[in-house]
Amino acid sequence: MTNDVFDFEFDDRYRRFLGFIGIRPGTCQVVVTDDAVRVRFGPWKAQTDLANLAGAELSGPYSAIKAIGPRMSLADRGLTFGTSTRQGVCLRFRRPIGPLRHPGLTVTVADPKALMERLLARAPGSGGP
Repeated sequence: MTNDVFDFEFDDRYRRFLGFIGIRPGTCQVVVTDDAVRVRFGPWKAQTDLANLAGAELSGPYSAIKAIGPRMSLADRGLTFGTSTRQGVCLRFRRPIGPLRHPGLTVTVADPKALMERLLARAPGSGGP
């Protein structure tokens, strides 16, 4: 089994606040395996099978009020795990995940393009290997 690990990008302006709530470089990552994607964001976790991935796209830049920390959109229940306002990857799911039924998850990793490409290459029906 192959695991690809993507670290979050930490903006120095928000590092102290995020550290206070347990979000630090050592506690945050996205792991893509042959059949799943798992996200750890300090004390928060999310995961789904790659078969549940409907798409992935680059997004951003964001406003800090909407992107820093763990966030849930009141409009659509989409989840954000954010450590930077620069750019991220928005994952869309075929079936919502978690107890609050999140239809999507945005993560602000250090290399969003590489994560997006890896997810689309591994997800069934994406045209990748």
